[in-house]
Amino acid sequence: MIAAPEIHSEFAYTQDTDTRFSSDTDFSEDLDGRTANKGKGGKKGKKGAGEKGKGGKGAGRINGHHQENGMENVMLFEVVKLGRSAMQSVVDEWIESYKHDRDVALLDLINFFIQCSGCKGVVTGEMFRNMQNSEIIRRMTEEFDEDSGDYPLTIAGPQWKKFKTSFCEFISVLVRQCQYSIIYDEYMMDTVISLLTGLSDSQVRAFRHTSTLAAMKLMTALVNVALNLSINMDNTQRQYEAERNKIVAKRANDRLELLLQKRKELQENQDEIENMMNAIFKGVFVHRYRDSIAEIRAICIEEIGVWMKLYSDAFLNDSYLKYVGWTMHDKQGEVRLKCLTALQGLYYNRELNARLELFTSRFKDRIVSMTLDKEYDVAVQAIKLLTLVLNSTDEVLTPEDCESVYHLVYSAHRPVAVAAGEFLYKKLFSQREPEEEGAPKRRGRQSLNANLIKTTVFFFLESELHEHAAYLVDSLWECGAELLKDWECMISLLIDDPLPGEEALTDRQETALIEIMLCTVRQAAECHPPVGRGTGKRVMTAKEKKTQLDDRTRLTELFAVALPPLLAKYAVDAEKVTNLLQLPQYFDLEIYTTGRLEKHLDALLRQIKEIVEKHTDTEVLESCSKTYHALCNEEFTIFNRVDISRSQLLDELVDKFTRLLEDFLQEGEDADEDDVYQVLSTLKRITAFHNAHDLSGWDLFTSNFKLLNTGIENGDMPEQIVIHSLQCTHYVILWQLAKLSEGSSRKDDMVTLRKQMRAFCLMCQRYLTNVNTAVKEQAFTILCDLLLIFSHQMVSGGREHLEPLVYSPEDSLQSELLSFVLNHVFIDQDDDTNSTDGQQDDEAVKIEALHKRRNLLAAYCKLIIYCVVEMKTGADIFKQYMRYYNDYGDIIKETMSKTRQIDKIQCAKTLILSLQQLFNEMLSELGHGFDRSSSAFCGIKELARRFSLTFGLDQVKTRDAIAMLHKDGIEFAFKEPSPQGEGGPPLNLAFLDILSEFSSKLMRQDKRTVHMYLERFMTFQMALQREDCWLPLISYRNSLQAGGDDDTMSVMSGYSSRGSSVRSKKAKPPVATAGTSAAKRKLPEEESSSAVEAWQQSIQTPVMLPSPHLTSTAMRDPKRGRDDSYMGVYALPHEQPQPHQHPQHHQQTPQHHQTPMDYNSQVTWMLAQRQQEEARQHQERAMNYAKLRSNLQHAIRRGTGLMEEDEEPIVEDVMMSSEGRMDDLNEGMDFDTMDIDLPPSKNRRERSELKPDYFDPASIMDESVLGVSMF
Repeated sequence: MIAAPEIHSEFAYTQDTDTRFSSDTDFSEDLDGRTANKGKGGKKGKKGAGEKGKGGKGAGRINGHHQENGMENVMLFEVVKLGRSAMQSVVDEWIESYKHDRDVALLDLINFFIQCSGCKGVVTGEMFRNMQNSEIIRRMTEEFDEDSGDYPLTIAGPQWKKFKTSFCEFISVLVRQCQYSIIYDEYMMDTVISLLTGLSDSQVRAFRHTSTLAAMKLMTALVNVALNLSINMDNTQRQYEAERNKIVAKRANDRLELLLQKRKELQENQDEIENMMNAIFKGVFVHRYRDSIAEIRAICIEEIGVWMKLYSDAFLNDSYLKYVGWTMHDKQGEVRLKCLTALQGLYYNRELNARLELFTSRFKDRIVSMTLDKEYDVAVQAIKLLTLVLNSTDEVLTPEDCESVYHLVYSAHRPVAVAAGEFLYKKLFSQREPEEEGAPKRRGRQSLNANLIKTTVFFFLESELHEHAAYLVDSLWECGAELLKDWECMISLLIDDPLPGEEALTDRQETALIEIMLCTVRQAAECHPPVGRGTGKRVMTAKEKKTQLDDRTRLTELFAVALPPLLAKYAVDAEKVTNLLQLPQYFDLEIYTTGRLEKHLDALLRQIKEIVEKHTDTEVLESCSKTYHALCNEEFTIFNRVDISRSQLLDELVDKFTRLLEDFLQEGEDADEDDVYQVLSTLKRITAFHNAHDLSGWDLFTSNFKLLNTGIENGDMPEQIVIHSLQCTHYVILWQLAKLSEGSSRKDDMVTLRKQMRAFCLMCQRYLTNVNTAVKEQAFTILCDLLLIFSHQMVSGGREHLEPLVYSPEDSLQSELLSFVLNHVFIDQDDDTNSTDGQQDDEAVKIEALHKRRNLLAAYCKLIIYCVVEMKTGADIFKQYMRYYNDYGDIIKETMSKTRQIDKIQCAKTLILSLQQLFNEMLSELGHGFDRSSSAFCGIKELARRFSLTFGLDQVKTRDAIAMLHKDGIEFAFKEPSPQGEGGPPLNLAFLDILSEFSSKLMRQDKRTVHMYLERFMTFQMALQREDCWLPLISYRNSLQAGGDDDTMSVMSGYSSRGSSVRSKKAKPPVATAGTSAAKRKLPEEESSSAVEAWQQSIQTPVMLPSPHLTSTAMRDPKRGRDDSYMGVYALPHEQPQPHQHPQHHQQTPQHHQTPMDYNSQVTWMLAQRQQEEARQHQERAMNYAKLRSNLQHAIRRGTGLMEEDEEPIVEDVMMSSEGRMDDLNEGMDFDTMDIDLPPSKNRRERSELKPDYFDPASIMDESVLGVSMF
């Protein structure tokens, strides 16, 4: 043991100048020590009578630990845990104590393993001498601290961060220092192996995990010893053979005998080591490699990989490889990952490939399939393993195997794609022709990279993923950057004529090569992955920055010269020109001046001008516009040259458009197709340039507005002309606003912009009624953008001078926008597409149409979120949530979330309004006598349940909103009189069944207040009704009364009629305190009336006014950790007394509201009922219990995996503490959950009758969708 003054202080180890037990000194005592120790003790290693005295508690020990100067030595566990000292000195101290008294030292080692498992028990000397290992382990299991599941290997925190490393290092050093004598004494190793084997079979996870790790590391250390012995045996054998082959005169017989004796001893040691390894392997590994704990299985597989790599002669055979092969099918990715990393260490050494042939043939298919593993780390390592297999031999992997890896270069997960790119590069590009020494380096299409670049193009075309060239380049960038940056070769392949006998590139191959070339230029200039593969911004190193600058300089010098001839050659090909025109965006424009390349710049500008005049394709024109924008940089000297060229081009375009438009408007209906084409092509060019360039110098608003006005008056304007004219006018408005925002414009400009903007908005509103759908969609999108830009938000951020431009839409405009959304967004899929060109084309058209409709809905929802239109208009959107959940569910849900952040109460009123609209639509369709089990009614109720879940669990935050929601719902339910005349239920009474879905979100006090408010609308006869038509009222009242009598806790979750989970609570009964009666209280009618009046006053205000606070008979204990304000939105005035109230709501003193029965009659009736109070209470408890049982549907759905994705987390109440209190759910939100599995409720059969594809998103998805693949 190691002496130290205090455990928490730095350990001061006595270290000699030379190691006390080095390998040499230990070996020098080998013969004596081994002779003295061999055979002394059986399996348990019992000592002789003379030695036994050393094994007890010596005079210098207390509890088995050394005593020095009255201080107890620090235990091994503490030293290893802190890890502040060299492990070798720790082991040397233990070896010294072992030689002094091996029983005591071994007892310390046993306690070390016990403590490392987290066990508080201690193995005493008496237990060690008199008990078997199984009995000791059983005793330690009984003393194990089960309060916490953590133990040193799993505890988090800085103190335990390096414990595992120190623990493993201690075992390794221990075996290394004892490898020449102690491990052969048939005592220490036998005892340790026996202990670890017993612990590894324990049902206690801590024992099993720790002992398995120790045993595996012990095995690894023994493998190193066995390897050294094998090497020494080979060396001794060679020395013996060399000495024996000498002639007799020179042969040293003494040396031969020594070598023979040494070889015999080494062989004996080898046999002992093998016996130890067999004991560990068969006693621990064979059982634990299939342990139920993934960490333990991973430890076993990791270490067997080390054994096979270190000592391949003994372990690299099918008897051991099979365990790795079998474990590759493990359910846990952590274990599969260890299998692959273990195999990588074997396949990396080509000398071992011959021994892996059988394993490769048997498990190759499994390795290939693991490239599609759901765990990305496993997939990456599987691809890397196949790359090593490919390096060893090309014959193992079939073309099908390789193709399954090839397509992974297009994976969105970058590590997977990079690994696949390395595999592809090794397979296709590793075969290069050797370059002749002394020969001049070939360039251009004669270079060695020419064929490799062609191969890349062929692979890209054959993969049929033409939109993912950027992904292919990024995948190959790390391993093939030199090839991909050979732009000179690419340019030569495109421009130069093919060599004699060389096959020229086809048009399709040239297009692919240009696209790949553009992607390589982008990757070199930007030095980050393409969109969709980014892993966040990464700070580049100095070397990477220098490489980036060098690459930009080189590509600019090459393409500044080569781009004009490339544009001239492919000027008529829109796709090629679009890609080529993007190259100048990555140029270092300073090179044009420093490299004296102005003539090439002029040639480029001429080519761009010719392309603008030739093409009308929008993508080509936008590329030209972006190129001009990139070149028109005022920081460079070429700006003037480019600006003049741009101005000349725009002058010509605007003059031509003005002239053509005047003739076109004069001709009117007589205009021919050529005139329409000329106007449209010129307008397209101007619109494309106006997107990136300020054309305020040309008065484009007047001409475009005249064009749009003519289209409204005549109604025969071509569709594309109207669309581009709307877009161009939109750009005019935005550019003028940008100039005003900078504060550099005059006041007259603001007045002009205000007039133009309002006139244009009116024009777009008029186009919303156009017969052409594309025109209406363009007008709607632009109108939504303008309303959002010119809303009250524009004056924020110090732009108060723009306040005159603020524009709020009128009610008529809001109504038209909403009608457009309802008519063009919420439609069936088949109504929006007429494509019949094959199933695949039809699917593509449907996806594109859905994407367009989602954009339209998002544009309108932004108006709701930013309060441009009234929030109540969102009711028509929210009511579509269930029906169009798959198409727009995410947009609608996000809109609800944002509106709730803006105004909780108004959002709640909008939600209840949407439910009321659906209810009215159902009534108009089914009539007032509808069946409440019908799909329409159940659909509305399901929608209410979804709305309720969006409020979350924090009832304090949503308190006012939920209360207002109930108020509006109650008023709606009693708004219309009964169609059956007096005595019948109100027309909308069934709406209370829908409203009950929100009762679980009410706080206890609010449930009472809402119940009082409900009774204002009820007559005395209503309270007595029990017919089916009155069940919604009964159900709603029960939902308000549930939890209302328990003053010791707040019911945080629902007792809704269907689908809401129920929290069963066990609380201590209330304790009677001074100032309270036994358990019953009565609220006078004055207080009840004041509470209702407060509710009535809250109609005019968004926040409910205070109402009486119903205090509990059990006074709040300060230990609750909840302040008084938690219950107190409804606080009593200080001067008002607090009389008691009976807990049953239906026995409260009646309140003064208008009812057919007068007050005295109600009092008489209630007095008559007092005699049956106890029976009635018993009956109500039974009803409440049945209610709780019937409303566990949501928990059952959660238990069976049918929980919808938009539900809030379910928080189940755990058992109450000894004080019978429940902590505040709003603080921490950290609860255990439990699944409740009860039989389905009989009175909720309508849930099972719902259409599964209408209400449950999980039933819509097939297994292929639910099991999301990696791509």
